[in-house]
Amino acid sequence: MALKPRLEIRQSQSLTLTPQLMQSIKLLQLSHLELSSFVQEELLANPLLEREETSRDQLRDEAAREPLVEETAFTPDLVETGQTLSSAHEIASNMDADVSDIYPEQVAQDSVRASTGSVMDRTGGNISAGATGSLSGSAGTPGADLDQYVARITTLSDHLSEQICLIVEDPKCRLIARNLIDNLDDRGYLAADLSVIAAQLGAEIEQVEQVLEIVQGVDPVGVFARDLNECLALQLAEKNRLDPMMALFLKNLDLVAKHDFDTLIEITGATREDIAGMLEEIHKLDPRPGRAFDGAPLHAIVPDVFVREGPNAQWLIELNSDALPKVLVNRTYYASIIKNRLKVTEKQFLVDCLQTANWLTRSLDQRAQTILKVATEIVRMQDEFLLHGVTHLKPMTLKVVADAIQMHESTVSRVTSNKYIATPRGLFEMKYFFTTALSSSHGNADHSAESVRHLIKKMIDTEDVSAILSDDTIADRLQKTHAIEVARRTVAKYREGLNIPSSVVRRRQKKSELSVP
Repeated sequence: MALKPRLEIRQSQSLTLTPQLMQSIKLLQLSHLELSSFVQEELLANPLLEREETSRDQLRDEAAREPLVEETAFTPDLVETGQTLSSAHEIASNMDADVSDIYPEQVAQDSVRASTGSVMDRTGGNISAGATGSLSGSAGTPGADLDQYVARITTLSDHLSEQICLIVEDPKCRLIARNLIDNLDDRGYLAADLSVIAAQLGAEIEQVEQVLEIVQGVDPVGVFARDLNECLALQLAEKNRLDPMMALFLKNLDLVAKHDFDTLIEITGATREDIAGMLEEIHKLDPRPGRAFDGAPLHAIVPDVFVREGPNAQWLIELNSDALPKVLVNRTYYASIIKNRLKVTEKQFLVDCLQTANWLTRSLDQRAQTILKVATEIVRMQDEFLLHGVTHLKPMTLKVVADAIQMHESTVSRVTSNKYIATPRGLFEMKYFFTTALSSSHGNADHSAESVRHLIKKMIDTEDVSAILSDDTIADRLQKTHAIEVARRTVAKYREGLNIPSSVVRRRQKKSELSVP
């Protein structure tokens, strides 16, 4: 049969990921903050989208239906109280504070305006100049912006730059010092090698070392250190406590971590009392001096789902309405605009906006329903955990939950990513409940890996100094006491994951706690 090109018509079905479908999948794995940011961008870009809020007309109608209250006892807030006061001095007196502590910029203004006269209010009385400059009083002057009273967060770079301008005079040395600041990590340590910095700036390595020695004396003490040893040495030198014995002690911090004090005594020639004293001084130092200027905002974890006990030994599961953005499609606005004579591009823009708005509302609703389905199945399977604790946590996989709610495994993975569930046992990430299974030696139900970690930690916390448990011993006890078949290497892996040292190191630690005060 000869090979030759030809045309054929075939009919087939295939699933194509449209941009909107891909965006819907992306919405599933967004956290609460990421979803709020995405919705806010859509609200700014789409004129047909608006937040679901009570309109002013509805509020006005509700207020008209409510009975009027002639006398209402209330406590005025700070703004209302400030509007009735006559001066910043009276405000400070009312708050039992000094005026310079509350309005430091008003002290000079009061003294200047007092010599030029006073301002008349609407009732004909006098009001001091301090009140007109600090609060929106009855004189009709605009109030001060409260943002100007908020202190700006000082970063580590800003704090060090101010000091370097005072202690480094040579412009070239300032450039080197500025580059050293840029190479500091979050701890305040110098993350780059001096030879690399010298090559980048075209300077001599000796000059870079001289500048480093100068800037290592700035506040906070310990910054620009290249490792933990140098960081602690700088702080001890500031206190005039860096003697030869302490220097040897710092060079052998790995022995301190292992609690091998016998070897440390041989190297340093110190007694156990000296070791205890040096340990006490080390504990007073800051191993990460740059963390005091960590101005990164901390965001509280907002649960996506609430689980609480209900009647008849049931669990009530509900979505957190505060974590769900509420948006509406303004079809009235669309209908009023589309009637006008519009250009083709303008009409197409409105049609696209309407489609996008409809898609977003459907996607948000589908996302909420999917989260609720997954959370309900998790609670159903982990009922024993909610009642009795982590030792009753059942092994669970994404496939088991996906088959139960008839969804794809990847969908469950996206839904449980960055989502949190508040239970009577505490706040947990949904991923926490998905653990591997360890088989039982008695043919009972499998055990969760997380519950096995909890048992290992409990055994080690209660072990005696005269009987430190090895990994083999822990594995034997798990099999005899809890009927859990686990290998020694699995125990070692779980122990290391819990940041628990080996039995040899633990024995040294417990002996040192008894011998060293």
